[in-house]
Amino acid sequence: MTLIKSISGIRGTIGGKAGDTLNPLDIVKFTSAYATLIRKTSPVKSNKIVVGRDARISGEMVKNVVCGTLMGMGFDVVNIGLASTPTTEIAVTMEGADGGIILTASHNPRMWNALKLLNEKGEFLNKVQGEEVLRIAAAEDFEYADVDHLGSYREDNTYDQKHIDMVLGLDLVDVEAVKARKFKVAFDAVNSVGGIILPKLFDQLGVEYTGMFTEATGDFQHNPEPLEKNLGDIKALMQKGGHDIAFVVDPDVDRLALFCEDGTMYGEEYTLVTVADYVLQNTPGNTVSNLSSTRALRDVTNRYAGCKYNAAAVGEVNVVTKMYETNAVIGGEGNGGVIYPAAHSGRDALVGIALILTYLAKKGMTTSQLRATYPSYQIAKNRIDLTPDTDVDAILVKVKELYKDQEVNDIDGVKIDFPDKWVHLRKSNTEPIIRVYSEASTMEAADKLGKEIMDVVYSMVK
Repeated sequence: MTLIKSISGIRGTIGGKAGDTLNPLDIVKFTSAYATLIRKTSPVKSNKIVVGRDARISGEMVKNVVCGTLMGMGFDVVNIGLASTPTTEIAVTMEGADGGIILTASHNPRMWNALKLLNEKGEFLNKVQGEEVLRIAAAEDFEYADVDHLGSYREDNTYDQKHIDMVLGLDLVDVEAVKARKFKVAFDAVNSVGGIILPKLFDQLGVEYTGMFTEATGDFQHNPEPLEKNLGDIKALMQKGGHDIAFVVDPDVDRLALFCEDGTMYGEEYTLVTVADYVLQNTPGNTVSNLSSTRALRDVTNRYAGCKYNAAAVGEVNVVTKMYETNAVIGGEGNGGVIYPAAHSGRDALVGIALILTYLAKKGMTTSQLRATYPSYQIAKNRIDLTPDTDVDAILVKVKELYKDQEVNDIDGVKIDFPDKWVHLRKSNTEPIIRVYSEASTMEAADKLGKEIMDVVYSMVK
């Protein structure tokens, strides 16, 4: 089965039988459930829903089904076309809409697509709202509009520029400083919407650029997750010299990875760390990342007087919630997701690019020199496979008790902080496994720590 329904939306592979994959019948049902929730709960009452999509091959089909269903539910649809996730998020608030739907499976391969659901703030639904959408869909508890109350449809292709204008208008983005540095950058848009919007951003920043996989066909020429093992082409380009930095985005442009001028990977975890360093120098305040993100953000935050780092449960909505609670000035996730509230409360690669280029311009450093100013950590990722009848929650309770003399955080699984390393165990929501993330100064030490904790768990199972 490749149809996954969760509080964050619905995703799956295209084709197959209803109920098993992402197909028109399930798209209609889920969209109808979302529209029903929004009708009941949105405080805006504009009767508008924004729809944007990445360049996936299935995107046109899914868009047609979603937009038609929303009109059938009586909502006026604003289709912004091929657009990044952050572009769609800001379009919701700029339109004064009741909500929005983003058609993207993020970093999943080409056969996948998904519906990501937004509230009137352009932010992802919370857990309670997501669960209500699932309930409504399962019960088919929705009602369509009669012929006199069908929704309208219009297209608006202006939001890429509005997004760029918002980014370039940020107080900490110095366009003239970036232009003066005369950067030469490379970028990998993985055959999606990054190939449309990033050249526009670079042109307006006065940056010379070389693009790879810029045609927005949705036929991804490599695995679209921006991990080093998938990025051999851009790495080889950078190793030839001639570029100051490389930017890599995922298909919906909310994650950002970097390469240094010599072809070494900057480290996806350090995108947020670098942006936070620049932001905190100019607007001191609190920071947030999820429990599975690098300790380097905490270390950098502690460099600045009166600034405090806070950890959130894994998931963008949890990070955003914690940022609101702590009045954070910067936050995000270690997968290259930068959330800068001065712009909006969603991961945004364009914001990250503009802030990093500004910071590099002001520092007068190379990319690798800037990277060397941060603590160096490595994260190892492992998993513990269990039987379906294993009581994972009981195991995590035992682990917490066993390491009670260390600093332990249990808001999302169990994270054990040692003086110079950490390990985080999380129960998967979709399969009987425990995800084990561990961080230390070297990959060998990180993997060793993870394996040691895994052995402890296996001994409990036995």
